[in-house]
Amino acid sequence: MIKTEMRNPLSINIEKMSTKEMLELIQKENENAVKAVDMAIEQIEKACDAITKAFEKGGRLFYIGCGTSGRLGILDAVECPPTYGISQDQIVGIIAGGRDSVFKANENKEDSYIDGKNDIRSYSLSKNDIVVGISVSGNAKYVQGALEYAKSLGCMTIGLTSNSGSVIDILSDISIVTDTGAEVISGSTRMKAGTAHKIVLNMLSTCSMIKTGKVYENLMINVKPVNEKLKNRMINIVMQIFTCTDDKAKDSLIKYDWNIRHMIDNEGK
Repeated sequence: MIKTEMRNPLSINIEKMSTKEMLELIQKENENAVKAVDMAIEQIEKACDAITKAFEKGGRLFYIGCGTSGRLGILDAVECPPTYGISQDQIVGIIAGGRDSVFKANENKEDSYIDGKNDIRSYSLSKNDIVVGISVSGNAKYVQGALEYAKSLGCMTIGLTSNSGSVIDILSDISIVTDTGAEVISGSTRMKAGTAHKIVLNMLSTCSMIKTGKVYENLMINVKPVNEKLKNRMINIVMQIFTCTDDKAKDSLIKYDWNIRHMIDNEGK
């Protein structure tokens, strides 16, 4: 039996615990998720550098998974365009079963190798693209199908799992294994295994965005002025970079068509 399906000895009597005891146990296991990410940092580093190189060549990043894994990939993908000003198709999240599976559990879809292959094939991959297969067990046939098809085209593949020795661990060019072990509720990998994977996905997208110039110091300078909140954020960013007033920042943003990077390049920062 794989580790993430085993029973956690610490939670055998969880139904008899007080609410506080339950919460303390869950939080202790959440801390183990962070530790699991610590242990995988070297592989995460390799993945970040590979993704950065792909972006520099005009490649795209694909996340593909089933259930919670697919939803986590979609969550990371959809948040990057408003945060970093990239196009909607630079980072793409794909889930087994399509859009309906985002909102409704559709677990049987993970068993289809051919669906995984066909879903990723529909994006007309190039050898500059990278495909990240997300599967806690590491054995989802849907993800395996996508990765093997990507590899056949010369794409770099990255596996994100929580079980070493799994199919996806062995198959992937770069394998990230966050060994979170048994869940508080046996097999409920949306818990600490999902938490660890969310952390890793944050790292993959954030570091690659930083390394491709989407951040100045620690400020998100590629934000798009699509609503009042983001316009105000951009004004505050300019005020911090140039140590200027609110009005001056707004005037400068208008001058440079709300493009902070162009402002920095032209104003000598």
